[in-house]
Amino acid sequence: MQTMRSRNAFTLVELLVVIAIIGILVGLLLPAVQAAREAARRAQCMNNMRQIGLATLNYESATQRFPSGWIDWRQTTKPGWSYAQAILPYMEQSNVFNQLDTMSPITASSNTPFLETVIPSFICPSDPMASVFEIGENEGDGHDDHDHDEEHPHNVDEGHKLFRIARSNYVGVFGTLEIEDAPYRGDGTFFGNSFVRMRDLYDGTSNTIIFGERSSKLGGSIWHGYIDEASAAPARFLGTTDHTPNSPSGHFDDFSSYHTGGTHFIMGDCSTRLISNSINLQTYQALATRIGGEVPGDLD
Repeated sequence: MQTMRSRNAFTLVELLVVIAIIGILVGLLLPAVQAAREAARRAQCMNNMRQIGLATLNYESATQRFPSGWIDWRQTTKPGWSYAQAILPYMEQSNVFNQLDTMSPITASSNTPFLETVIPSFICPSDPMASVFEIGENEGDGHDDHDHDEEHPHNVDEGHKLFRIARSNYVGVFGTLEIEDAPYRGDGTFFGNSFVRMRDLYDGTSNTIIFGERSSKLGGSIWHGYIDEASAAPARFLGTTDHTPNSPSGHFDDFSSYHTGGTHFIMGDCSTRLISNSINLQTYQALATRIGGEVPGDLD
């Protein structure tokens, strides 16, 4: 008597059904995985900013003032070292701080070895740009500091390059003014030779943003400070609130991020907030001033 053999393989139809089911599951899982990864990156970004905020407040506690936006002897833009260099000892970066020749310009031969020094806490993990990049040269065409083309803001690292330098994603708040119009008179917390104390944040520490995030979409920011030869020199480490975060019309000197929905900022009390892309511009600019007298909550 002939026995019926047991089937030990899928039919073509069954195989196609299994493949379709796997495809659907992958399609459902990938967005969830990507969202989880971005959530982790966002948390790391906020932690980085919190470290910067704590380091700045520790500096203020030790010196009774915030660090200057950049150190500038007799308004010559030299030596040019920024607030970020000043807070390095408070971020467990004393080894780097102690080796810098701060009496000489950033690009002096004695400081060349540190141009490409990456400070991990200055890097947002969501930004895809390399941690070291080629900085664009100031070509003297009148468009280096601020691009007034609202429809097509340009990348400040286009054109001739100077040298490779370490990137940073976090910049000090200059205020609401254009940096090149009043480099030593910002209405925010950081500007050339600034001497701002905690008590000078008259609008309230919880109502004043002192640092913000910037993506590399329109060029790279740096932690070192003012480099004369570079395009958009002061905007490389300072930012303004000319446009709301991630505005399509935003320029390099504005704040932006690769996070969904908004950009991270540090308040004067060291709290970290994600400010929405849809924030009212007047409210946003009120947050950027240290002594504007505005009450941001009343400006919606």
